[in-house]
Amino acid sequence: MKQITTYANQRVLVLGLAKSGFNAAKLLKRLGAQVTVSDVQPLAQNTEAQELQQAGFTVVTGEQKPELLDAGYDLMVKNPGIPYDVPIVKRALALKLPIITEMELASEVAEAELVAVTGSNGKTTTTTMIQKMLDHDRTAGHAVYAGNIGIPASQVAQQVTASDTLVLEVSSFMLVGTTTFHPHIAVLTNIFSNHLDYHKTRANYVAAKMKITANQTASDYFVVNFDNPEWRELSTHSKAQVVPFSRQNVTQDGAYEDHGTLYFRGEAIMPADEVKVPGDHNIENALAAIAVAKIKGVSTGSIVAVLRAFGGVRHRTQFVLEADGRQYYNDSKATDMEATEMALKGFKAPVILLAGGLDRGYTFEKMIPAFKDHVKAIVLFGETANLLAETAKQAGIKTIKMTENPETGVPVAYELSAPGDIILLSPANASWDQYPNFEVRGDKFIKAVEKLTGKQEEV
Repeated sequence: MKQITTYANQRVLVLGLAKSGFNAAKLLKRLGAQVTVSDVQPLAQNTEAQELQQAGFTVVTGEQKPELLDAGYDLMVKNPGIPYDVPIVKRALALKLPIITEMELASEVAEAELVAVTGSNGKTTTTTMIQKMLDHDRTAGHAVYAGNIGIPASQVAQQVTASDTLVLEVSSFMLVGTTTFHPHIAVLTNIFSNHLDYHKTRANYVAAKMKITANQTASDYFVVNFDNPEWRELSTHSKAQVVPFSRQNVTQDGAYEDHGTLYFRGEAIMPADEVKVPGDHNIENALAAIAVAKIKGVSTGSIVAVLRAFGGVRHRTQFVLEADGRQYYNDSKATDMEATEMALKGFKAPVILLAGGLDRGYTFEKMIPAFKDHVKAIVLFGETANLLAETAKQAGIKTIKMTENPETGVPVAYELSAPGDIILLSPANASWDQYPNFEVRGDKFIKAVEKLTGKQEEV
């Protein structure tokens, strides 16, 4: 860890705990700051706040009123999920109090070279592919991942050395709170219109994403998806060396697909259909990872070995196992229609789809083409089951079954399937009507598959 003095004797308010705030607070104290932490969850139910209080931190729990700032602070480290329009943050802005996120703090102390990945879709898969490629057959140090992938960057940043590579998944929420963040290699997978409730406008959202390259120089690299004119134009605003990737073969200056083969600058890497995780979107993720790996000098053999073996990130079109000629996939992270459409398009075999979940007030007509082309039968659950059933009827799906939840749906899906079929959990809805999060939903599905088949999940 770099021994910086930036925060020595600084009065810092850490707003919001969870994993990122908890680890940021501990790092700040190690750097000599006077740290106060504030979290809305009451102390009695807040194990992180209790632990920090026992360690000597000043802890404030409950409502985060603007008056908390009357104590006088030099800096606020804000949990990325807290919007900038809540009263206490608005007052901090009015007071011109500097506000950063935990990602900024982590990047300042990490000795390892930084690779950062952002985008509306594909961040986690691309981050994982890159980490595996950079770590494969490595002779010095390790490649490790952290950030939005679920591991606090400020925790990992204290452990990595100059021999390592730190691959960070960074969200727009994290990036908007950075000023000095400077990855050696930055990756932009794509940009759609997401999180506008937080960013207010698409322009703000795009600006947040582009902060990933804001501090890069001509000695750095910006890996960008060139399959959209807007994204190509955004790349011209970077001072870094632009390395494109393209599934549509619009450029051959970086990584690209041409007639079913993946290339990097003219060198054939592997057939696209040998990438283990299915779907065109995962070919794009693989191309982004190939570009990073080639920049770092990874051998083609290591790249191919990773892409042939990598079965996907948990809950993201994750291959679970094969039994009785059926392949089971867990795509519980598909909490919207677009994600389920992408998952369905990734399969050539007939799909028995398990779907449903929280009713957010919209209907599913947009999914009719994907249903027509890919779904053999559908098993539905949750608040949106009837709405999805109507969509399935419009798509001409003959076999529509209702069940209580994904767990009870697994044996139903099996009875509707035949050897060669795909059994896919891709709900197209959030999980909160039945589960605390999509991870629990996916885990329950996997357990049900294991119980039905008598086999264990492949890892």
